[in-house]
Amino acid sequence: MVLKVYVSGMSGNKEVKKRQQRVLMILDSKNIKYDTVDITEPGKESEKELMQIKSTSNGGTVSDPEPRHPLPPQLFNDDEYCGDYDAFDMANEIDTLEVFLKLAPADTTAVSTAQIELKQENGESKKEEAEAEEKKSEEEEKEKPEGGDGDVKAENEDKDGEDKEKAEGEEESTEEKALTATTTAAVKTSTASDSQSELLLDSERAAAAQ
Repeated sequence: MVLKVYVSGMSGNKEVKKRQQRVLMILDSKNIKYDTVDITEPGKESEKELMQIKSTSNGGTVSDPEPRHPLPPQLFNDDEYCGDYDAFDMANEIDTLEVFLKLAPADTTAVSTAQIELKQENGESKKEEAEAEEKKSEEEEKEKPEGGDGDVKAENEDKDGEDKEKAEGEEESTEEKALTATTTAAVKTSTASDSQSELLLDSERAAAAQ
């Protein structure tokens, strides 16, 4: 496997030149072996065409954000495309450059194992929560009286209202009876007084006649 860096030795774009220099400098500092392919050299037409066809990232710059053809530097491992300058720079920043350049296999075992364990823990946790909720619901159903709390409360309120109305009715009936008895006694007293007055008058008239 040979790492290839496609560059342009005659590019008039200053940003492209700086990017090419930075890529080569980083590779040299990390002692990563590579071959430089200058697509502007005579006889490199097929290499240039290969780079343009297989490069899925266009390598756009500030001065040329949407180039018609992918701009160098572009990186390949043999004929397998790795990425453009932005992807290279990001891989270097997060310390995954060898994986990006396909010089080392991606270490996905630890991540996959951790993800599996996390999923299992989440699944068990959710299962326990569901069982707890179901048990709680069953206990509430057992404790709840027939008809539900709302129905019992409504029945108690209706009963209290009926008892109150009944008590008020009995109180009014007692007051009416007492008033009737008082009125009757007063009438009787008045009638007795009138009878005594008439007897007294009759006695006085009889005395005067004698």
